[in-house]
Amino acid sequence: MPTPSMEDYLENIYKLIEQKGYARVSDIAEALDVHPSSVTKMVQKLDQKKYLVYEKYRGLVLTPKGKKVGKRLLDRHTLLEEFLRIIGVDEERIYNDVEGIEHHLSWDSITSIEYLVEYFQNNPERLAELRALKEADEMGNDPT
Repeated sequence: MPTPSMEDYLENIYKLIEQKGYARVSDIAEALDVHPSSVTKMVQKLDQKKYLVYEKYRGLVLTPKGKKVGKRLLDRHTLLEEFLRIIGVDEERIYNDVEGIEHHLSWDSITSIEYLVEYFQNNPERLAELRALKEADEMGNDPT
């Protein structure tokens, strides 16, 4: 299993390749707000672990293993963002909250959250009830 730091890199590399068709060291550094030398070191580690193939001055390509993990990590991030939206977390806080929790949840917990998100998406009346409950609580009213 990749470390949380490796996960951040794989997620962002996967996302960059999906968006642009490639991921350069400078793009990754900018996306993660780190120095290019840090990216090079991590990319070399990811190469050793067979998540990608890296050739100095030529770029990198995700292996099938790297693509699978990168997609799974991006899907996890997207799911957690949607979950936090559903439960009414302020939009300005969602990204930082996801970054804070995504590496600390088990895949079983992620699967349970996925079922909950799907439930609310398929049952908008229940989502309306949840939001009404939250609004009533925030206003100090008894929702019952």
